[in-house]
Amino acid sequence: MNLTVSSAPHIRGEENTRRIMLDVLIALVPALIAAVILFGLRALVLTAVSAAACVIFELLLCLVMRRRSTVGNLSAVVTGVLLAFSVPVSTPYWTIIVGDAFAIIVVKGLVGGLGQNIFNPALGGRAFMMLFWPATITRAGVETVSAFEFGNVDMVASVTPMQNMHMGSLPADVSLLDMFLGTNHGGSMGEVCILALLIGFAWLLYRRVISWRIPVAYVGTVAILALVFFKGDNALMWMLYSIMGGGVMMGAIFMATDYATSPTLPVPQLIYGIGCGVLTVIVRYFGIFPEGVTYAILIMNAFAWALDRALPVRRFGVMKGGAGK
Repeated sequence: MNLTVSSAPHIRGEENTRRIMLDVLIALVPALIAAVILFGLRALVLTAVSAAACVIFELLLCLVMRRRSTVGNLSAVVTGVLLAFSVPVSTPYWTIIVGDAFAIIVVKGLVGGLGQNIFNPALGGRAFMMLFWPATITRAGVETVSAFEFGNVDMVASVTPMQNMHMGSLPADVSLLDMFLGTNHGGSMGEVCILALLIGFAWLLYRRVISWRIPVAYVGTVAILALVFFKGDNALMWMLYSIMGGGVMMGAIFMATDYATSPTLPVPQLIYGIGCGVLTVIVRYFGIFPEGVTYAILIMNAFAWALDRALPVRRFGVMKGGAGK
């Protein structure tokens, strides 16, 4: 009998990368359905184009660098869907494809592929798009956009809730129910419906794909800081709009919890989530853009490995200083 000799642990779970990514895609389905209902067929087409582009770029990268194809693990599809969800539905197709190329080739591929990347690929692609086409990423509206407009889209842009709050006031014509359901206000097409995101969060928790620590620490930190440093005359309303506006929920649930770019240990995960929340509020209050989720998570991505090393779990039977009992 042939025996395989390997290091501990010797117990294997049933989960693999493909299964995990499939669960993430299932969790994103409610947000996709909400986006199609709110913004029309273009939301579906834009998501499909972005996912397909990421798959093609990953396949080409594997061929050029002579690596084993990793397209089958669905990580490229997840990157494409998340990048599409993080932009307005009016984003031109060519722009999202350029963002896909940067996410797959530069952020993920050139550093060794999945598991070797320091930064979240989808957020890296969005940051790249923000650098060169900021107006495209920040211009949002509530009207339906044709799925067959392939260049720059002509539309009437509306002020998003986060743009109102960036100027120091709550949105007068958008209720908390609108924020929860995604109605009557613009924004990135995957972030507006909080109900859909919470359904996806519940699925990921049920499947044990993610833990509660990072999302709860992230959203909780934003809530506490918004409650303490509120603007206007109603601290509670300012806090509720802060956590439901922009990409806090989507970032906390789907971006900050990325396995490759977040800590793996319990205490570092809590600190990481708190750091994301603090940086998000700082960028929102003092930055030039009304939203800070992208940059907050990318900055904390760079410290994820250091947090794991600085705060390791104490191993059973090992005394302080490394001596065994």
